[in-house]
Amino acid sequence: MNDLRIFFKKLSNKAKVPTYAKKGDACCDLYVVEDYSIKPGAVCLARTGFAIEIPEGFEAQIRPRSGLAIKNSLSIVNTPATIDSGYRGEVKIALINLGNKDIFIKEGDRVAQMKFATVYTAHFLDVGDNELNSSSRGSDGFGSTGM
Repeated sequence: MNDLRIFFKKLSNKAKVPTYAKKGDACCDLYVVEDYSIKPGAVCLARTGFAIEIPEGFEAQIRPRSGLAIKNSLSIVNTPATIDSGYRGEVKIALINLGNKDIFIKEGDRVAQMKFATVYTAHFLDVGDNELNSSSRGSDGFGSTGM
């Protein structure tokens, strides 16, 4: 198992430390510190009440919780959202109601999950007028592999 130290700071006395539901889970659950009512099609910026310090070379990705997505059509607008290692502000989650009924979220509810990932810095090499190396896919794009 790979361990990563993340410094955590409560910005609200209602904030909860993210938790892993089961040993070996890839993502930890995030909790909100306020109640929210989200109308169909609406977006809500939900507060977690905490800030974190992510080591350089890593990022945090915020993702929807599968159960809420399936049962309530609750997702995240910019999924996966990225928290860069240099960010020190409050972790907030841009929730969206993709369903046709209001969604009610209560203070302390788990609404998203967070995964830590390694960051690579890409170095782009301009090939000028030369061709890129060929591949079996070539330039075939959207829908090229069928249904």
